[in-house]
Amino acid sequence: MKRLLLLVLLLMLHLAAFRVQAQQYKHIPLNEPDAGIKVQTKQASPEPQLDFPNLNKIPYYHDRKQLSTIQKLERRKQYDKVLPLLDAYVRKFGIQNFYKDTHLLWRLGQLHERQGNPAMAKAFYRLVLKHHRTDVRRVKSYYDSLDQNTKDYYVPLTHYYELVEYRKSIATFKPPKGVYLNMGNAINSPYADYGPTLSDENELFIFTSKRNIDDLKGRSNEDLFYSKQNNGFWEEAKSFGKPINSIYNEGSACLSRDGKTLYFTRCEAPDSYGNCDIYEATRQPDGAWGQIRNLGQQVNSKAWDSQPTLSMQEDTLYFASDRLGGFGLSDIYFTHKTKAGTWAPAENLGPVVNTRESEVSPFLHPKFQVLYFSSRGQLNNFGDFDIYKTYRAQGHWQEPRNIGPLVNGRGSEYYFTIDAASRNLYYARSEPDDIQNLDLYSFPLPMEAHPLAVTKVEGTLTDSITNKPLSGVISIIDMDTGIEISSKYVRPDGSFEFDLIDSTRYIILIQSPDFFTIERELDLRGDTSINVMTTVIDYSIPLVFQNIEFDQNQSAIKPEMEPVLNEVAYFLVDHPTYRLEIAGHTDSAGDPDFNLSLSQDRADAIKRYIERLVKIEDGRIDAIGYGSRKPIREELTQEDRRINRRVEFIIIKPKK
Repeated sequence: MKRLLLLVLLLMLHLAAFRVQAQQYKHIPLNEPDAGIKVQTKQASPEPQLDFPNLNKIPYYHDRKQLSTIQKLERRKQYDKVLPLLDAYVRKFGIQNFYKDTHLLWRLGQLHERQGNPAMAKAFYRLVLKHHRTDVRRVKSYYDSLDQNTKDYYVPLTHYYELVEYRKSIATFKPPKGVYLNMGNAINSPYADYGPTLSDENELFIFTSKRNIDDLKGRSNEDLFYSKQNNGFWEEAKSFGKPINSIYNEGSACLSRDGKTLYFTRCEAPDSYGNCDIYEATRQPDGAWGQIRNLGQQVNSKAWDSQPTLSMQEDTLYFASDRLGGFGLSDIYFTHKTKAGTWAPAENLGPVVNTRESEVSPFLHPKFQVLYFSSRGQLNNFGDFDIYKTYRAQGHWQEPRNIGPLVNGRGSEYYFTIDAASRNLYYARSEPDDIQNLDLYSFPLPMEAHPLAVTKVEGTLTDSITNKPLSGVISIIDMDTGIEISSKYVRPDGSFEFDLIDSTRYIILIQSPDFFTIERELDLRGDTSINVMTTVIDYSIPLVFQNIEFDQNQSAIKPEMEPVLNEVAYFLVDHPTYRLEIAGHTDSAGDPDFNLSLSQDRADAIKRYIERLVKIEDGRIDAIGYGSRKPIREELTQEDRRINRRVEFIIIKPKK
């Protein structure tokens, strides 16, 4: 819990951005026109649409004549003719084709890559990696080569913790009040607690618990519980009682917006068609629940059917099932209401969302076409089960996105739920060494999980001299809420990308040992491209800033010096293993001994200023006064004397 708490500490630097050109002894603020930042709006590239209309009609598609034609064209190397024929063939796949004919998906991806369509190639490579049942290391290498400059490189949590600790002394962004993680003893018990859902007005919190022990069966009995919100806090949880809870197992519920219909799962009951089935109950005029009925064979199967969630219009029900004929160990299915008001035969959600592994606990956002679910078969997985989100666009569910390390950890995360205002999340998770004992957690919704985070901010980071890509860590903070988006490394080609909320103000921070921290304020208006050019620090050359100039014969720090000194101090905080030498120099005018003493006083004054501003360990800063003993120009003019009167900052990198 302590480790997760660190993840929501929104402690980030609020720095005045600048870049350094040490060779010319210049200090150039980044908000000036020549600072090397270009911002422009752009149109995001649409995601490839993968449509397989036969999925829920036939189990397997095979046409020997079509395959023979494709193979003949392949042997003749007429690849421009193979591509449309193979694409048309693959689009007719049934569910079994995805694990029996993955080689055709693999070949189709290769042809798209050969034709210069990497986005479509990646889409088919992903299908191979999700559904293969053989060795696909070669496909993985192809996919990785295409994906290395488009995937997310999240900063490891251990490094994030270090940044949090070092930033505590200077952070302007503080943790939001009322942040909580584990929902506490009012909700959680020593037994497994999971499957949260909320009423439309967030007044009722419903969840599943194994806290009731069935003496007859000698094991925990799954029951539904609820809690009411009182002044922002959840009251002690209470059992639904009879007739919802019974001697059988009940759980994984969802509630209609008007609060009058409850969909839930009941297992091993006499009227069940399989292991577990989905039921509905109706609230009676006196407030009690009644008219409990099984949703029937159109929805339920002879297998496990559970975890229902309703669409916004309440005409479609999504759920998880491990029935035969699916893609993997368990899949997500859906059913819709017919004009007669009955539920239509359940259909598989398809190969983009479902994999050969397990997809469970779907949750459809109450206001947006965003489906959240838990999976262990997606490609970008942090632990065992992770939570993903997928958007429905033009009738298709898009490639699922991991909602990031602020939610997903090394253990398993399930049953993700968001309130209608998209402020807080609720979900169940377990530690890696105790996967059975789930607890319920809640905290403010991170950006990666937000349903409105669909506006793309992409950019590049390059050296202003060589134009080569630079490495660094990109962090973004919402200026209105103070909420931080998970930090990412710049990709190998110098690019970075975030999905953010449109019409929102952000601060973008770029940090690296190679340059001083860059800050950019962004008032987001549509998909945006940011090109950042900065100058790499040459550690062999002292950094000299033009506005570090003391009054004649004085050593007092002037207000105009403070922004630059703050940057030097913050650099030391960001790079805790680096050391700093402050070298004070004077011109040759006057008494040499006085000049030596004055230069030492100035170096000491700067050292004291930095140590007062931030917490720096003893021994990391050396202050040395050289007087006039190290001129960089022969003093023939007043300008020569001015240049010799300087303070040099020598940053010392740790030895490898």
